[in-house]
Amino acid sequence: MLLPPDLDELVDKNHPVRLINAVVENLDITALQKTYKGGGTSSYNPRMLLKVLLYAYICNEYSSRRIEELVKRDVHFMWLAAMAKPDHNTINRFRSDRLKNTIKAVFTEVVQLLVASGHVSLKDVYTDGTKIEANANRYTFVWGNAIKTNLQKMGRQLEEIWNYAECVASEELKDKRPTDFTPVDAEMVKQTIATLNDSLKGKPVAKKIKQKLTYAEKNWPANVEKYQQQQQILGDRNSYSKTDPDASFMRMKEDHMKNGQLKAGYNVQISSNSQYVVNFTTHQTPADTVTLEDHVNDFEQTYATVPETLTADAGYGSEQNYHMLDGKGIEAYVKYTYFDQEQNGDRSSFHADQLHYDDKTDTVICPMGQKMRRKDEYSQETKTGYTQTITTYQAQNCEGCPLRVSCHKQKGNRIVEINHAARKYKHQAAERLRSEEGIRRRKQRPVDVEPVFANWKQNKGFRRFMLRGLPKVNIEIGLISIAHNLGKWMRLANNQPKLQMG
Repeated sequence: MLLPPDLDELVDKNHPVRLINAVVENLDITALQKTYKGGGTSSYNPRMLLKVLLYAYICNEYSSRRIEELVKRDVHFMWLAAMAKPDHNTINRFRSDRLKNTIKAVFTEVVQLLVASGHVSLKDVYTDGTKIEANANRYTFVWGNAIKTNLQKMGRQLEEIWNYAECVASEELKDKRPTDFTPVDAEMVKQTIATLNDSLKGKPVAKKIKQKLTYAEKNWPANVEKYQQQQQILGDRNSYSKTDPDASFMRMKEDHMKNGQLKAGYNVQISSNSQYVVNFTTHQTPADTVTLEDHVNDFEQTYATVPETLTADAGYGSEQNYHMLDGKGIEAYVKYTYFDQEQNGDRSSFHADQLHYDDKTDTVICPMGQKMRRKDEYSQETKTGYTQTITTYQAQNCEGCPLRVSCHKQKGNRIVEINHAARKYKHQAAERLRSEEGIRRRKQRPVDVEPVFANWKQNKGFRRFMLRGLPKVNIEIGLISIAHNLGKWMRLANNQPKLQMG
């Protein structure tokens, strides 16, 4: 020990850090380097910081303070850092700021290396989602329905005061009555209250009304401004957390109180191939159905192509999704809601979607063989803005039918609603899913994509985000996805005599 030991001698030739070092050295990090403006004191090498951060996520170390300690005393971290000692602030700024708009590019580079080495194919993907808890207080929340209720309540109280004032000062309030008392903005509330106060000056006013007006003048304008700000944060959502406004409240499998309580979180969508993550997106809505189009569009933008096939469970089976996948030329092996019930014979033959449709006569055949004729057609728009066309059909005579009790409980002759476009897509999906190839893909889906989430949550303990806000949460998902891919690659590389890098 007369001379300092060489760190390279202390790191095993087949140790995972060597793969990380080789992979990151082969990455094009031009976009990441552009985040450094230059000038001032010298910065830590971004390639080195990326190596350290990725290895930390592989080792289930997510705290910047903990990573700072490891860089100072762990041989493998020291080797990756080349004896540099970045503090926790540097590590956290690099993760939160430098990677904000570049993490997807780094992730894509890693996937492209996996594709080039033959480990991954982008042609066939398996898609699923999971909910991960946000780094937010579980009990400080804002609900969209509560805001609407409070504004409506405020409007009703304003109207009650106005009705009382009209009885006391009808001349002063003549032709001044608002068409709607529900508060639109703080200025509208101020003007309405000012009008009421002016009209009631010098009039005998009940004590309760005076108290209400005083309270309204003091509090309601500020409350309306607060509700408006909250509605802007909500957007299309129904809830958000006060400590992480980007997080929505969702029902999760990990329930700390064991009572089905909602928790602030994010809906993470991934596509996998051979248990490698090939794409990820993070969403604020709990429903998987409405996330698929954005997820596929992100895949297309990332790789300038779309997969040839996509397999997913029944949570993604909707007319809009089938239409989108068909338009992009993607062969969809996606279940719809009642597919498993139909497979098991549990779906009643009396349901509207099980009735036979005769396209030649444009009639629906009821269980007794009676033709149900077209009655009406209308369009409706989903929450996502997708337009559906619904056609109604009505039976000619249900009176005295022996199957009526089981068939329907409507008064008069039965009316059914048929969405022909959705019906067509479901029939196509059923044919694909029941084919030999469809059965194979249905068996492969749960063993391809679901183990990724199991690895994240069970093996890596990644059940709650460290950072707050959608952009930063997306960084963490990118890092954990890269760590997952590299970890799987390492296990394969350790079984090979020599590591080959392109």
